[in-house]
Amino acid sequence: MTATPLLECTQLTQIYRVGASEVIALQGLDLAVAPGEMVGVIGSSGSGKSTLLRALSGLLQPSGGSVRFDDVELGSASPAELDTYRRDDVGFVWQSNAENLLPEQTAEMNVKLILDLLGVDEAGDRAVELLERVGLGDRRTHLPTELSGGEQQRVALAMALANSPRLLLADEPTGALDAESSAAMFELMREIQQEDGLTQVIVSHDGELARYVDRVIRIRDGRVSSENRWDDAAGHETGEALVIDTIGRLQLTDEQRAALGGSDRVTAEVRDGEVTIRPVDGGERS
Repeated sequence: MTATPLLECTQLTQIYRVGASEVIALQGLDLAVAPGEMVGVIGSSGSGKSTLLRALSGLLQPSGGSVRFDDVELGSASPAELDTYRRDDVGFVWQSNAENLLPEQTAEMNVKLILDLLGVDEAGDRAVELLERVGLGDRRTHLPTELSGGEQQRVALAMALANSPRLLLADEPTGALDAESSAAMFELMREIQQEDGLTQVIVSHDGELARYVDRVIRIRDGRVSSENRWDDAAGHETGEALVIDTIGRLQLTDEQRAALGGSDRVTAEVRDGEVTIRPVDGGERS
């Protein structure tokens, strides 16, 4: 990445206390997102994806490390600075429609409410514009219960765009949708990124996300383990690149660890510009 990151995590750590125990959700995670980049975050349940998104949103005070947006260090920002960040710079789309929409309000009124809270002039006209932007101009008078799941998420996206954010965060935005609606949602988010240059970080279990984003990162055990990109010409993802974090840690895949014969001790030899990893008990494995 050559551009100065708009969003950057360095050795981000989050520890939760559960009774007398500690659960490490993030353990030294590094991530940099360039302005205008659309990044997908994939990982198994419990890998730290949602915790990462909460830290990026300023809703979570990290246990350690740093989260920086532009020139604001979120971990040390005051409550007033965090309020400004969330109000002016960030848009949110969550998986649950209960978190996104007021069920007793029409699509238009849900969007208008956000605009009114932001003090936007002619909020009604702007609400209609936003709904037309997401393809729901003709559904603006419908209640959420009268909309499909995909349409409800489009309303949520219109609401997230109400403050003209510099960063869009989406937590499983297609988690409750079928394949066709998921593809349509991702295509819309990609279209907005290409037209507006909106930086986006999207957490998802959906492997199809890779088709629509600039880069997919995979989180494992609270750290970024690998990343790859989609090759349009080939019709599949490029080969995964393992990620070495800022203190030199590298996460191997289960297959790569199995190739080491179960050894948890290795040597790393540098020769002719290449690094060879061998189990300590001998025998080169790759």
